[in-house]
Amino acid sequence: MSDSSSHFSFPHRTPVFTTILVLVCMAVFGWLARKVYAPHARAVDKIEGVRTPADRAALLAEHRTKAHAEATTYGWVDQKAGVVRLPLDRAVELTVQEHAQK
Repeated sequence: MSDSSSHFSFPHRTPVFTTILVLVCMAVFGWLARKVYAPHARAVDKIEGVRTPADRAALLAEHRTKAHAEATTYGWVDQKAGVVRLPLDRAVELTVQEHAQK
């Protein structure tokens, strides 16, 4: 009997060229997808009306400061109509007292 293990081969072996071609195609597709879907922020010029993250953070901080001041101080909303702004704690106290009387 002959030893068949010495002549063992892979009948469906993929050629090396095809494997390399597939890998190169996948790499090109990955590079193209990244280029299209993930542009670099440093390559974008500043456009009028478009704010940077630092600008947006500063505006948010300013808005929060203003909202906190409005929630914690007294002030006129409409002086002619007699509408005032109360601190939230005082407004809650007055509301609780009003509902307790009913």
